[in-house]
Amino acid sequence: MRELEARSITEAISRLCVEANSGVPQDLRAALEEACTREESPLGREVLLDLLRNLDAARALGVPVCQDTGMAVVFIELGQEVHITGGNLRDAVDQGVREGTAAGHLRCSVVADPLARVNSGDNTPAILHVTVADGDRVALTVAPKGFGSENMSRIKMFTPAATQDDIAAFVVGCVKEAGSRPCPPVVVGVGIGGDFEYAAL
Repeated sequence: MRELEARSITEAISRLCVEANSGVPQDLRAALEEACTREESPLGREVLLDLLRNLDAARALGVPVCQDTGMAVVFIELGQEVHITGGNLRDAVDQGVREGTAAGHLRCSVVADPLARVNSGDNTPAILHVTVADGDRVALTVAPKGFGSENMSRIKMFTPAATQDDIAAFVVGCVKEAGSRPCPPVVVGVGIGGDFEYAAL
């Protein structure tokens, strides 16, 4: 049985909160650069170049890529041979989000109770997904979900008679309805199968 200090999880989550908000994956940057070479519209090309300039400025200034730093969504693959010591996993994650929010100068935009609408002031609680895995390793992923994309999310339960064309038409319709409202760059994710929460996950 491997023992892992809760504090080490907190420190890793804090670091990942900052990293996740201060850049984009290299494949996404490469896609933006490639899109600039193919874009025929002068305005469209200028928007793509603005996105790239924004990425460079964020890196140079040490600030988040976007002012909407979103809600921390944390995925943990927890080896069943790991024993966390010195604290509780949930508390360790939320403390990491708290510290990362302060260290990364992230905007506090999370409310603890969606009906009372009172800002928690530190972006907690995080959304936490834990999967138990074999072995004695822990894998952490922090994926902040900005609300400029979250507000364009859609979900639909199809009847068993629905065809692939019906599903494709729904997805295309959602993209058309969203138009230019989601924050760029727009990445469309489609989850199919399971129940509502599983499809979204």
